[in-house]
Order: sequence, then structure tokens, then C-alpha cells
Amino acid sequence: MLLIFSSSFQVEMALVVYLKTVTELRGKGDRIAKVTFRGLSFFSRVLENCEDEARFEQAFRWPIGSQVDGDEMLEIQVFNYSKVFTNRLIGTFRMVLQKVVEEGHLEVSDTLIDDNNTAIRTNISIEIKYQTMDGSVKVWSDGEFLDIPDDCDGTFQFETDSLLSGRSLSSGTSPGRSIHGIPTFRKAGKGVFSAMKLGKTRSSKDDHKKGDDPAILDAEDLDRKAMRLGGGLDPDTISLASVTAVTTNVSNKRSKPDIKMEPSSGRPVDYQISVTVIEARQLVGLNMDPVVCVEIGEEKKYTSMKESTNCPYYNEYFVFDFHVPPDVMFDKILKISVIHSKNLLRSGTLVGTFKLDVGTVYSQAEHQFHHKWAMLSEPDDITAGCKGYVKCDIAVVGKGDNIKTPHKANETDEDDIEGNLLLPEGVPSERQWARFYVKIYRAEGLPKMNTSILANVKKAFIGENRDLVDPYALVQFAGQKGKTSVQKSSYEPIWNEQIVFTEMFPPLCRRLKVQIRDSDKVNDVAIGTHFIDLRKIANDGDKGFLPTMGPAWVNMYGSTRNYTLMDEHQDLNEGLGEGVSFRARLLISIAVEILDTSSTEIISSTEVQMEPVSNISESATGKMEEFFLFGSFLEATMIDRKIGDKPISFEVTIGNYGNQIDGVSKPGSAKKKKEDGGESEEEESELIHNSSDEEAEDDGDLLSVPSTPPMKPVITDRNYFHLPYFEKKPCIYIKSWWQDQRRRLYNSNIMDKIADKLEEGLNDVQEIIKTEKAYPERRLRGVLEELSTSCSRFVTLANKDQNLSGRTKLDRERLKSCMREMESMGQQAKTIRSQVKRNTVREKLKLVLNFLHRLRFLADEPQHSIPDVFIWMISNNKRIAYARIPSKDILFSIVDEEMGKDCGKVKAVFLRLPGKKGFGHAGWTVQAKLEMYLWLGLNKQRKDFLSGLPSGFEENKAAKEIGIQAVPPVSLVYNMKQVFQLRAHMYQARSLFAADNSGLSDPFARVFFSTHSQVTEVLSETLCPTWDQLLVFDNVELYGEAGELRDDPPIIVIELYDQDTVGKAEFIGRTFAKPLTKMVDEHYGPPRFPPQLEYYQIYRGNCTAGDLLAAFELLQIGPAGRAALPPIDGPTDSDRGPILPVPLGIRPVLSRYRIEVLFWGLRDLKRINLAQVDRPRVDIECAGKGVQSALIQNYKKNPNFSTLVKWFEVDLPENELLHPPLNIRVVDCRAFGRYTLVGSHAVTSLRKFIYSPPDKTANNWAHTARLANGYMALTNGTSHSRPHSRPISYPSGDIVVNMDPEPNIKKMDTVVKIDATTDAVVKVDLDDKEKEKKKKKKKKGEDVEEDEPDESMLDWWSKYFASIETMMENLRAQEAALAEAEEREDLEIAAESAEIKADEFPMKGTKPKEKSKDKKSSKDKKKNHDGTEKRPPKPKVDELMVYNKELECEYANFEDWLHTFNLYRGKAGDDDDHNVVDDDRIVGRFKGSLCMYKLPLSEEITRESGFDPNMGMFQSTPHNDPINVLIRIYIIRATDLHPADINGKADPYIVIRLGKSEIRDKENYISKQLNPVFGKSFDIEATFPMESMLTVAVYDWDLVGTDDLIGETKIDLENRYYSKHRATCGIASNYSVHGYNVWRDPQKPTQILAKLCKEGKLDGPHYGPGGRVKVANRVFLGFTEIEDESGLKKQTEEHLALTVLRHWEEIPRVGCKLIPEHVETRPLLNPDKPGIEQGRIEMWVDMFPMDIPAPGPAIDISPRKPKRYELRVIIWNTDEVILEDDDYFTGEKSSDIFVRGWLKGQQEDKQDTDVHYHSLTGEGNFNWRFVYPFDYLMAEEKIVISKKESMFSWDETEYKIPARLTLQVWDADHFSADDFLGAIELDLNKFPRGAKTAKQCSLNMVLKEHELPTISIFKQKRVKGWWPFVARDENDEFELTGKVEAELHLMTAEEAEKSPVGLGRNEPEPLEKPNRPDTTFLWFLSPLKAIRYLICNRYKWLIIKIILALLLLIMVGLFLYSMPGYLVKKLLGA
Repeated sequence: MLLIFSSSFQVEMALVVYLKTVTELRGKGDRIAKVTFRGLSFFSRVLENCEDEARFEQAFRWPIGSQVDGDEMLEIQVFNYSKVFTNRLIGTFRMVLQKVVEEGHLEVSDTLIDDNNTAIRTNISIEIKYQTMDGSVKVWSDGEFLDIPDDCDGTFQFETDSLLSGRSLSSGTSPGRSIHGIPTFRKAGKGVFSAMKLGKTRSSKDDHKKGDDPAILDAEDLDRKAMRLGGGLDPDTISLASVTAVTTNVSNKRSKPDIKMEPSSGRPVDYQISVTVIEARQLVGLNMDPVVCVEIGEEKKYTSMKESTNCPYYNEYFVFDFHVPPDVMFDKILKISVIHSKNLLRSGTLVGTFKLDVGTVYSQAEHQFHHKWAMLSEPDDITAGCKGYVKCDIAVVGKGDNIKTPHKANETDEDDIEGNLLLPEGVPSERQWARFYVKIYRAEGLPKMNTSILANVKKAFIGENRDLVDPYALVQFAGQKGKTSVQKSSYEPIWNEQIVFTEMFPPLCRRLKVQIRDSDKVNDVAIGTHFIDLRKIANDGDKGFLPTMGPAWVNMYGSTRNYTLMDEHQDLNEGLGEGVSFRARLLISIAVEILDTSSTEIISSTEVQMEPVSNISESATGKMEEFFLFGSFLEATMIDRKIGDKPISFEVTIGNYGNQIDGVSKPGSAKKKKEDGGESEEEESELIHNSSDEEAEDDGDLLSVPSTPPMKPVITDRNYFHLPYFEKKPCIYIKSWWQDQRRRLYNSNIMDKIADKLEEGLNDVQEIIKTEKAYPERRLRGVLEELSTSCSRFVTLANKDQNLSGRTKLDRERLKSCMREMESMGQQAKTIRSQVKRNTVREKLKLVLNFLHRLRFLADEPQHSIPDVFIWMISNNKRIAYARIPSKDILFSIVDEEMGKDCGKVKAVFLRLPGKKGFGHAGWTVQAKLEMYLWLGLNKQRKDFLSGLPSGFEENKAAKEIGIQAVPPVSLVYNMKQVFQLRAHMYQARSLFAADNSGLSDPFARVFFSTHSQVTEVLSETLCPTWDQLLVFDNVELYGEAGELRDDPPIIVIELYDQDTVGKAEFIGRTFAKPLTKMVDEHYGPPRFPPQLEYYQIYRGNCTAGDLLAAFELLQIGPAGRAALPPIDGPTDSDRGPILPVPLGIRPVLSRYRIEVLFWGLRDLKRINLAQVDRPRVDIECAGKGVQSALIQNYKKNPNFSTLVKWFEVDLPENELLHPPLNIRVVDCRAFGRYTLVGSHAVTSLRKFIYSPPDKTANNWAHTARLANGYMALTNGTSHSRPHSRPISYPSGDIVVNMDPEPNIKKMDTVVKIDATTDAVVKVDLDDKEKEKKKKKKKKGEDVEEDEPDESMLDWWSKYFASIETMMENLRAQEAALAEAEEREDLEIAAESAEIKADEFPMKGTKPKEKSKDKKSSKDKKKNHDGTEKRPPKPKVDELMVYNKELECEYANFEDWLHTFNLYRGKAGDDDDHNVVDDDRIVGRFKGSLCMYKLPLSEEITRESGFDPNMGMFQSTPHNDPINVLIRIYIIRATDLHPADINGKADPYIVIRLGKSEIRDKENYISKQLNPVFGKSFDIEATFPMESMLTVAVYDWDLVGTDDLIGETKIDLENRYYSKHRATCGIASNYSVHGYNVWRDPQKPTQILAKLCKEGKLDGPHYGPGGRVKVANRVFLGFTEIEDESGLKKQTEEHLALTVLRHWEEIPRVGCKLIPEHVETRPLLNPDKPGIEQGRIEMWVDMFPMDIPAPGPAIDISPRKPKRYELRVIIWNTDEVILEDDDYFTGEKSSDIFVRGWLKGQQEDKQDTDVHYHSLTGEGNFNWRFVYPFDYLMAEEKIVISKKESMFSWDETEYKIPARLTLQVWDADHFSADDFLGAIELDLNKFPRGAKTAKQCSLNMVLKEHELPTISIFKQKRVKGWWPFVARDENDEFELTGKVEAELHLMTAEEAEKSPVGLGRNEPEPLEKPNRPDTTFLWFLSPLKAIRYLICNRYKWLIIKIILALLLLIMVGLFLYSMPGYLVKKLLGA
């Protein structure tokens, strides 16, 4: 229906509102008004500075398409206007237009109402006119209104319906049932532009009377409408029918069903965690022997021990494999600790540890930390500070994750430890210690754990009925556990204890686990588990807060409460999987206190402590309220047939209320008090007396009815039963008491609703993009508009009632942060909305998706209040299946937005099996489908609890309660019943699940509606069935009012099965749909009928399993019976019997297409039933038509087809989205005419094969230039466009590419200037940056001793390392560019919301305030302003391209014309990730291609010269006869191999397989290496197509037993060989005839170019004078000279040809990028560990056809042999060495100094000087020479050592270690161990220059090492100076312990041989003896003096004391000696 509008008012319908004044305003300010009708809003002009009166005097006009209905609404909102912030609402005026419709003209003045619907003083006066089509309502003259501006002056704003309202469409409340008594009016969503899901939405019920409102609009129509509506309107807010949408919720009576069935968590998955420990630095301790231990969960692995060093280098790789559920994995703690001197006998002492949980690693980008420093701290002494750093890589790989390992290049940047700490983004580098206090107060509602039978016996005898559970609480956090005490025999334990953890803050562990356990000596089990996510109870923003929670109750869920000894669902109680029943609730709180570690009275250990805490008051967690839960079962269908024979009842529980086993009975009884610790009896009774009688009776006697009466099911069909509820619907109701914490849930609900709305909108946008419909950007703008309004709505709503009791700190903080977040999100949404353009839709979509995650995260409330509701189906006293419904979803609120999304709505609930039973197939079959109505709210708000039910019922109360109004009904009896006919048009399904061994299925669909079900026919052997069948359901009875059923019919469930000849059909998927309903009085015709086919996504468990294309209509059968319905055509197809086809108006419109098939060949066919495939054939089928390939006569001899191209014609839908899939099947023709299916492949989307004729007119220059620029930008990291000043004249139409003649330079800047389409210049020139860089260097005062590399020194490796460097730079540049772009975007968004002008932006270079968390800061120091890093200028080496992935990824699998289709056979695996290809199902590959086009085709194509009609569209296809090729494989190195031996290493070697030939390079295995460098090339001759799949495998060599496969990679050589990208031999960057960069292709560039031109039918190449060449219409410039080996220059055209080849993608029509000389990095995979990378291999492959001249010898890439060097170190003197000894005799401080040094390791080559005895000043003179020979790899900057690992090792292992010279100073002791005094470690590649004198030598040379200029001994050769010795003092601070004067001299082995020197002071070239002062031997010369000194001074008193003591001793001795004799004498003789 299109209306033609003329400009005058007389013809069109319009509503005009004239807004006069708003009076009695408060304050002074700018005012603005917004007038909304039918979802379309206008804004008035802004009145500035008005006081109490705002005179708007402005008219607004709505042209309308359909008549205004009496109950439609007009809404006017008045705001205080603000430029910066959101406008603040003053009040709203709403009015129903009933009066206006009747009278046509109305003047109104009325008060405004505020948010809470209360009137305010402000008055508004308006005038309204309404003009109908026929002019029936008063015609008015033009002069009546002052002036009606055309565009209404206000900005034409477009908004959808109150976004947040769950009833967003047609929420016209039915009369007489106004919500909460205030007659609020909602806008009826009838505007054309309300947020309809067009195509799905049926317009609202007050509309069906007229049926003239188009509900389905196509995009053009929208545009016309938009223009008509004043032009300013975006049709953003229109959601076009989503192609794969699930049923859309249209009205407010029903909720969306949840389509995914299987619980996702709890199922074990494979994980691999790899940890590389590279090195440690700054370990605290003296002269230690450190070992690093890596521990994950229970598993520990150790590195080797490095002796006597504080900075050990390990580079050891560990792998841990796990098979556990994700939750368990991510909670495991990964601990890295350093242990000092551990050996077999002693466990060593712990230096420090670092821990984080695996989840933190997994949540990082790429699931990994790469080259980061973990900071160690000591768990036993938190005051100690940092104990050192360990540099490591950690990666966590789950199945199907692929990790991009950064390229293993030379690491230089990571020395900056602070900038690369192992911490997630946003965690500050300085972490502090903190205490985590977890207070456990009490628990209630524990289940009866009567384990022992003894208990029952005891009870029987003694009558003792004690609670049979001994609970205690267990808290786990960061790898530590804390327990409370055990409360014996208590269901209501009260602990009042706190558990204290000491941990770094912020902790790197995300979850805290709280469990209640039952203490039992035999069987200590968990009662329930709860996880607390720390991110949800804290906020790390600048206005954030520390983790805090509670005191709040947390609910625990787990297995069912009936206790059995062996609980099958025990896992659920441990927190694995979704709990199926309420277990208990626990009152806890959490607080965190940051410790001040400097204070003294701090407990320094991190042991977990437990302390008592005081009790908290009852009201602390909120006021107790009585809640009322009501539920009604409207339908119970799809009951599994296994339980169909016994009566069934449903039980609903909330907490323990309603639970039949140990539920809570009548309130007021002791039980109730126990349950909530509620008020005392007196209070209770008082409550009752004070309330009205009715309530009193009601409250007193209202018993809960928690379950439905049992009823026997009735059969639906062979799979399912249903309960015969019909008109009588059973109800349940439960009263329960909970703390009133609804606010938490309300806020959560608001956010959830915003998120749902946002998600729906985003799905639409993605759908529009996917189906390439018009205007995705408009829809996205609408979504953002909605989002910003709803965010501001949230802020107003959430701000209310803040002072409730029981509000915790977390509540307040969360509210603040949610409001901040929502406000900023609203602002950002506005900003992004203004930036959405057609070309930015995708990136903005990504940004908005982040909003969605953010919203979902915010909406999840960490502090529970009301427990979830469980619905159990009980049969025969057994609990069969359950559904769990979050209480917030059904919670009632008088504010629409706060109401739960399913509250007071009918929801389809699917019951599923509990626990592990629910995994896999069992979990996918529906146990029962309920149509349920639920309402939960405060008992006092109960009066509306029935309002959402479908109308037309009578309540049926329990008999004894007659006369009481308020008693809830026990059942509802529906007296209104409508009869319908359902027509299900089942057209087609695609991409179904393969359920049979053949790799196909025999699918049929079963459609359920209400209690009816029907099936389609079974189609055999297909995954893409086209049923084309109409199923008619007659006499479907539905209960309720007709109008409601029209808007909200029940959902249809469609299940797909695979028919098996024996046994039950197998379930393969399920989807839901909503029918389009037609009532008796409606006309069957456009726009609503006939319905359109739509795609419905099919799910199998949580995985998608295809799409169903169908349409459903529900037609009411009126009094006239079925005759009045639209007729159905009878069966048309005689073969199909009585099957009805889908009628014509619904099935798609068809066109004639021709499909051409290119048959190339079959590859890798596996055996079928043990027989080889011998004579295969390919059958292609699409929409019933098809074609067969020629038969391959002998697959072994030649697997290619003899006839290449065949075609067939077929009728396909015009709409490409509806194209059926094309099936490829391979059959093997056996003897006697038998066929066997080998495998099949379904091409689901033919779109990429649709042929579009090339556009002759457009010159694709612009396109290619864009490509070229992009590509160049990639290679150089920068790309500037500079316009050329000088005009260059060339013949027009030619395009010039100019290369500066500078042969040996690759560093180019790309300059592209495009001038119209004819003349373009691509100038590729050298930049001056190189020179500038050099200059800058010089200025810095650094010596640039950078020699140009000598040609003879360069080899292939120089080229390789230079290329890697370039690649790393490019990656960095890309990252930096991305980061900058993001930063810029954020700035823009921030700026726009704060209205900064664009030119105030801080530009690049002036970084806006450096955030400390920007890890960049350290790198920025090295950068200059132009963003280029200062690096030493690069030597000019030719480079190659290093791809850090497979070549196939870069070039679309080389399927530029030859496609590979995998053939599948066998059942599909049931994996959660369908994205993991089931490799074991692949039985071979079909190579070929498809091309489809509409007939007739234009003749131009067929008329072209040389058109071969046999080849159709595949003109330039080469022949496919067998061809002989020489394959040359270069293997460079492998990295990160998975360890294969017990010692955590592997002994890898290469195996290459191609067809029958195999090369095993076993004797050249590399011992004990996980990063082996192979550097080898292998040649194999092969014949395509028989041998085309190359396998490169890495095996582990074993001395005994078979060698194990580590991993392998497969390369399809054939596709590479035939590809247009010319992947046979990469094109080098420069052409040279000798040297390291010699041209290695047997064909020279000129020959290649000539061949390409010939094949592409191009004109050229024409070589002209002056170094130019012309190909097609492009001119390329280059240089023409070449040097041969003798240095003579010759003329050549090769450089020119090469220039063209390197820019081949710019050639029109045939151009594509040719593959450059390269190295590719391929992941190694192991079939035993599918999907998990086992390492990577770097390699490349060259292919040379045998019919052209043979190539030269392979390039030598053998690993560089390390070069032999000798380092001579002369220790001249030491100074200021600390004095360690006290002299015995003289008492002076002195030291006996000697110096020790080593290069490779203390074991191997430590050397000591002689001892300088008795140095009194710390000065020592040595003149001593150390000599260290070593092997050094220049390129990798590593020393190479070969040694046997242990005495048992078979062979030597090669190690590479950094070149670091260690010098130590020691104090020699004669009798005890020598004392270590200090050390210095010099990295020979960059160490600080020595000081000239001892004075200038200071500690800073070590501390500020990276700021000082450094030198390399390899460049300087000789250096002398003073360096400091350092050690750490007690406080772990560095202190200076001495200085050493040394001279370092580096020589090559040859030089050293020529001038040998002696060790120490020996010959040859001896050093002179040091001149040591003789005081050292003082007491040898004058012994008496020394003795006197000792006696007199030092030891005088000591000597006196000793003499006295001796005398005393003698006296005692004498006394004892003489006593006995004396006594005897006395006694006897006295």
C-alpha cells in the first residue's frame, strides 16, 4: 500500500501538535521539549535561560500511513537542556488520543508527571489537530496555526520504543488490567518504524481490524517511506528479517525459549600448557646454584642447576598435558619458584616464588605470555621485597586454539625488565602485599547427610535425633586452603570465623572457592561449592574499589537433596557442572586490606590464618520479607517415552521451600524461624493482628502447594507423550521468606534487558551484512541510539531507593561503578553512532560487541539474594529431569524495566537430565517441554500475579477456602478455546549432522505443536534434504483469547532425526519457530500472507548443526469450518504419493542456471571396507539434477579425469540465499555393476562460484594501485604518498613504475600517485632515512664502527637473519599503528563526548599523558619523534620474505582456480567445537572447480578469440596429464618442539615422505634439542598427480625402541604447482649471477616474464632504451647493468623483467601477486593430539618441471659453523675491595684477595689469579692473564658448547648460551671455605665501557646499565678499564664491594695461533710480577715486635683472665685431690 502524498494538508492524514507553553518550571536554565508519537520523536528548539515559563510556540506534524487508533498515545517530555551532559528530564505528559480521534481538534493543559508517575507542579498547554484521509474531521485553514515549519525545526530524531521495556512492542495493556493501578499508557508500537522484526513481527493486535499496515518492507520501500516522512529519518531502527533468527518475541505474553540445550561446563577437555624458562636475573643471595621449579596443580618439573651465578640462563621448555573440565583447568595455580642448591640429598632453600592461575594466562591475547619477567617474592617474609626475576614464556592451548608464537628472532628488547613484567594488561607493575579476609558467619538449609545406617539404628534405639551433618567451611585461594572449625551435628552451623590469606595485590588468581564440607573420617564430602570472581567484586578503574563483598548470603547448588551413599552427582557439589538443586546458603563477607610492609608489627609469613570474629546482626543482610511464588503449567508435552507409563507430577522449589523431602512447612512454626532466623513469635502475631482480616486469614492459613497432582501421560507419537491438561491447568504457589535484596536483581535485570535488546540488534546488523542487504549502518545507528537512551534510563532508575537496609559496601560501589559505566557507554554509543558510515560498519560493530560483553559482565550480580527456582519432573517418586530458572528472571517489579524477563509471561521450558547424564546424546533429547507461567514477588504486591496469563480463564480455588478472595488458585479452567489449523511448509534443510557410517544421514523432520506431532518423509543418503512438503495439523485447540493467540502463538518445535533401518531414529538437531497467525476475520493476502520461507538455525546440544528453511502459518478455523481456509493444492507429484508439496506462493521463484563442473582428479582415497578404490567416479547433484564425471579407469596409475569440463542445467531460486547446496559424491564402480559410496562433500554456499562477467569499462588500475600500496606498506612498514611536483610526460594511457637504479638496497619508500584512470606513476625510491640515522648516531658521540659487510662474508643466513629482523620491525610497526589508531579512536570518542575541537588533538609524537601501564614508555625512550626507532643502521643485505605462518594462509590455499573438496565418510564426532575438522572422517579429496551462471549468457564471452567451447568458463586450464617434477625441500629449523624424552628434551631428525619415496635423515639427528637448526635441503623426484602430498615430519631418535613422531605438516604440492601465483620457485628481490643471492630458478626473469605475457595474452614485454620495459599499458623503469664474478659490468634486461614480476599484481586483468623468495613457518601436528601444535618448522619448497633445463645445485643453507675465538683477560689490579678478615695478631681489617673468572660456566673453565695476601686497603695487584677459547655464533650472539649431559649420556649435547664474562672477587681462607665478596657480569655484546680511573668507577655502571653507552668486544676487539664488583647487602640492595682494572682482548683462533700467550704470568709474552708492598709479610720480618703488640695491646685482658681461670682450676683440683685423704684421716685418726 503506497499512499501518494501531496504537499497540501487536505489530502494526507496527519496529526499536528502545537506546543504552546510550559509553566511553573523551577530554577533557571535552557529548556527543550521532545514530542513523540508512534515511536517517532521531534525535538523543539532550545529556549535559553528561561525562568518559570517556557514559551515554545512550535508545531510538530506527523504524516501518518494508517488511521490513529483511540488508544494510541502522545508523549511530551520536557528537559533541562545541556550541551555537555545528557539532558535532565523535568517531567512527562502522556495522553491517549481517544478524544482527538472523535473531535479532531483539542486544546489541553495539564500537569506533568515525574519518573515515579506522580504529578508535579509544572503545567503544559498544547493544541492537537487530527486530519483523516477523507477529511471527515474538520478541515482547517492555513492561518490557524501560527507557522508550521516544514522540518519542524527540531532535529528529526528517531527513537525506538522505550527500549528497556520488555514489552517493547504492542504493549498496549488490555483494558481494565492496568499495571499497578496507575493508568499508565504505553506507546502502542504500531508506527511503521517501531523496532519490528519485520517479516516476523505481526503488527500489534489493535491493528488487525484494518490490516492495512505493511509489516514487511523491503529496503527500497523503507527508503521511500523515509523520504516521505520528512527526509531526516533513518530507517536504522528497522530490523530486517533475520535469516537465521530464532523466534522473535512479539508481544508481552511470552518469553523467548532458550535454544541451547546442553550444559556447557563440566565436560573434560584436552589442554596443553607449555612453559619455557629462559633465564633468571637479579636473584637475591650470594654465589648461589639456582634451579627453577615449575609447578601446575600437583605436577612439578625442574630445570637443570646452574652453578655459582645470580643470573642463570636456562632456555628449557616444559610441557604439561591435562584432560579436565575448563573450570578445573583455569583454577589450577601455576607456580614458578627458584630454589638454591637443590640436589639429590637436600631439597634446597627457596629463594622466591611467583604464582598465577591458568585462567589468567588463558585470558591473555593469544592465550599466552611471551618473553615476560615473573617477579619473585618470598612467601615466608612479605617484608622482603623482590627476590629476583625469571624470564619465561607461558602458553595454554585448548583443543582448536591455535597459538601464534612470535617469531624466535634475536631478543634484544626484553632486557628492560620493568617494562616486560609477567602481568596481565592493566595490572600495575608494583604489586603490594595484601590481606584477604574471608569471614564465614553461618550457614542454613543444609541437606540431611545421614550417611551411616548406624545413625538410623542409633535413632531407633536411643531415640536421639541429632542433626546428622558435621559441617565446616573450606576456602581456597591462590593455591592455599583455609578451613573453619567443624560444627558438630548441625544443619544451621554458626561459625563466626575469618580466614586470612596474604597474597600480592592485585592477585593473579581470579576466583576464590568457598565450600561447605561434611567432616567425616571415612568420606569427607562437599555439600556445596560457590566460586567468587574477584573481578566482579572489585573495580580497578581510577574511581574503583578494592575487592569487597557482603556480608551477604551466597546460595550453593549441587546434587539433589535425597541422600544416597554413593551420590552419582557428587561432582555437582564440587562445583563442576550446573547444580540441579539448592544445597545450602552461607553468609560470608570479604574484605581486602593493603599491607604497609615497612611497618614493624606486621606478621611476615603468608600462611593462612584463622581467627574468630564477632557475630553480625540479623538485619545486616536486609529486612526479612515474605515472598510469593506462583506458577501455572499450561502445557506439558514432549515427555520422553521411557517414563510415559507412570503418573507424573512436577515439583517447584525455591531454596528449601516447596521441597518435599526436607522442605519448609507452615510459617510461624519453629521450622520457619530456623530457616531465616526470622522474627520472634510475638512480632509475628503482632504483624498478623495489625493487618486487615482478609490478609490475616490469608497469611495464616495459606499453605504452599509446591507440586502438581500426579497425572498419567497420553501418547503423542512414537517418541513422546504429553499430559492431558487441556482446559484445566494445574497451578503451584509457595510462600517463602528471604532478605529483601530485590534492588540488586532489579539493576541486574535492567542491564540484562539492555543487553538482550543490544544483542538482538547486533545479530540483525550481522545478518544484514551477511546477506548483503542494504543499509546495515542504519540499523547499527538505530541500535546505538537505543543503547544510549536505555543507558540514561538505567541511570535514572538505578538511582532510586538507595537507603535500604542490608546494603553492603559492594552494593554502593557497584551501583556507582555501574552508573559510571552505563553513562559513559551511553555517551560512547552516541559518539560511535555519529561515526558509523557504510565503510566503518564492521569495525564499529566490533566496538559495540565489546559493549555487549561489558553489559553482560556488569549484569551478573555477585551477591545473591533469592535462590533460583527449580522445576523437577517426578515420576514414580524418582526425580527424572529438571529446569533451573534464575529467580531474577521471574521477579516482579512495578517498573517495567526492572521486571524479570520471564515474569508474568508464558515461557517454554525444556527439562533436561541432571549432571553427567545430561552430556552427549542423552542431554539433547528433551525430557519434557513445559509451557509455564511464573511470577515471583513480595507477598504484599501479590494482587497482579495472574495478570500476564493468557486471558479467558476462571480460577479454581482449593475447596475449603471458599469466600476468601486472595487465595491463589489450585488450577485454572479455560472457558475460551480457539480451533486452528497449522500448516508447516517444510522446504529444505542444509548442512545437517552426518549420522551414518557413510558420512551422510537419512533425515526426516518431526514437527511438534501443542499436543500434536507429524513427520516429513525420510530422504535417504543426504545432508541437505529438500522435502518440499506441507504438513497440515487439523483441529489444534489452543486456550485463551483470540487476539492474544494471534500475537503470541505457542512455539513450534522441529526436531530432525536420522532414520536407521534397525533401532530408534537418531536425533540430529532441533530448532524452534513461531507461526504466523491468521484469525477468522483477517484477509489471507499480502503483506502478511502467504508467509515467506525463513532460515532457522538448528542446534545439537550447544553446537549449531545446520539450517532449516521453512515457513509456518496458523489459521483459525471459524464457524464456517475448514472450507473457509485458503485452499491447499493436492499432491502434484504422482511418484511421491499423497505428499503435499509446499504451495506456489511460498516456495521460491526459480530461474534457469547452468552449472559447469571442472573435473581434475581424486587424491588420497582411503580403502573402503578393506578394498582399494580402483575405478572411482564423481557424481555432482544440485536440486535433483546433476552430472557424472568420466570414470577413472585405474586410480593407482592415474587419478585424474580424462574429460575436464561437463555441465548441467538446473532451476534454482532467484534469491541466492535460498540456493540449495550442491552435493559431490564419489563412488567406486565394482564388478557386476555394483557401486560403493566412497565419500561425499556438500558445498553449502554456491555464491563464490557464481560467475560475473568482467566489467570491461572500468580500468582496474585504481584497485591494483590500492593493493600495491597496501602491500608495499607491509614490506617497508611505512608508506607515504607524496604528490610529484614535476610533471612527467609519458604517452597517455601508460603507467610508469620507476625503480631507482640502486641495486643492493631493499629499503624503499612507496610513493603512489594516481591521476585519473589513464596516467599513473608508481615511483619506488630510496629514502634518505638511512643516512639520517647514521648522522644521528654520530651526534650521540657513539662510535659507529659499522663496516659495509663484505660480499664474501655474507651467506644465506645473513639474508635470513636480516629478513627476520625486518619481519619483526614490520610486526612492531603494525602493532604500533594499531595501538595508535585505537588510541586515536578512544581520544576521538572521549573528545566528542566532551566536545574538544578536533585540532586540539595531541598529535603523534606528543603522546597524551604517558600512562604508566603503557608498557611502551621504555621503548619510546629509544624512539625519535618521527617514530622510527634508533637502531644501528642496517647492513645492506638482500632480503627474503619470512612468513610466520603457512604459505597457504597467505595465498588462500592456492585455490585460485583449482579447489580441493574434502570427502567425508563415517559419523561426525560429537565435539563441542564443530570448528575442529574431524580429520579421521576425511577419506580423500576431490580436486576440481565449479562455475554457475544464469542463462542465457551474453555472447561477448563466447565470441572472444581462442574460445574453446568444450572448456566453457574454464578457458585457460592447463592439461592434467601426468608430469614429472623435481621437488627440492629446504628445512631451516624447528622451534618449540614438544619434548619426547623423559628428560624433557628430544633428539629430532627429519623424515620426508612423498608418494612411495621416503627420506629418513636419521643419522643426522640433533641431540637433546627442542629448537634444532637443521639447515638441509633434500631432493625428491615426483610425478604429479600420483604423488602430490608432501609430508615433512620431525621424529625423535631413540637409542632403544622405535622412534616417536613429534609432529608433521602436509603440503599439497599440486595446487602450488598449478597456481597462478607461481609457487614453484619464489622470485628473489634482486637478480645476481654469483654470491650469496644467486638466482636459483633455471628460468631467468626475462623468460618467466615472456611466458606469463604469452599465457595472459598480454602485449609485451617491450624493452626500451634507458632502462624501461612496457607490459600491457604499464611502463616499468629499472637499471640494466650487472656485475659478474670478475667484477665486469654487463648490460642485461633481467633487472627490468624482475621489476615487472615483483609488481605483477598491478598488471590489469591477469595480474596477481607472484610468490617472492621466502621462508614459511608451518605448525607441526600430531594425529594423537588433534588440534594442538607440537612445534613449528621453518622451510620452503622449490619445484622444477623435468622438461626444462635442470636447476643448479641447491643453495647451501647448512648451519653456520661457530667461529673459534680466544678471549684474553688480564686482571691488572683491584681497588677498594671490602676487608673481610680481622688479623689474629694485629687486629687489622684485611683481605687475602684473589679474582676468579669464567666465560662458559663455572664447571667448564673457571680460572683463578694468585692470592694477594693481607691487603689492608682493598688494593690488590695481580698482572694475571686468563685465556678463554670459545666457539661463537655471530648471527645469534651465542656461545656454543658441546658436552655430555651426564656420565650416562650417549652423546654430546650442544648448548647455546649468551656470551657473558663473569669476574668475581674472593677472600682466600686457609682452613675454611673461601668467602665470596662480589661479582660483575659483562655481556660481551654490550657492556658498559670501563672507567678510565678507579675514582670514576661507580655502582651506577651496574645500576644504570641501560642508560650508559655500551660497547661490544666483537667490534672493539680490545678494551681496558675499571669495572665495579657488586654484591647484595642484608636488605637486598646492591652495594659496591670492590673495583677491578681489567683488559679484554678478543682474537680469532687464527690470530691467536700466530701470537700465543701464556696463562697467568707464564711464557710466552709473560706479564711482569706485581709490585706488592711488603707489609703483607710484616710479622715474618720482626716477630718480637709483633708478639709484643699482640700481648700488650690486643689480648692483655684475655691473657690475664685465662691465667686467673687456670689458677682457680688448679686450686679446685688440688682441693678435690686432697679432700678424701684428709676426711679419712679426720674420721679415723682424729
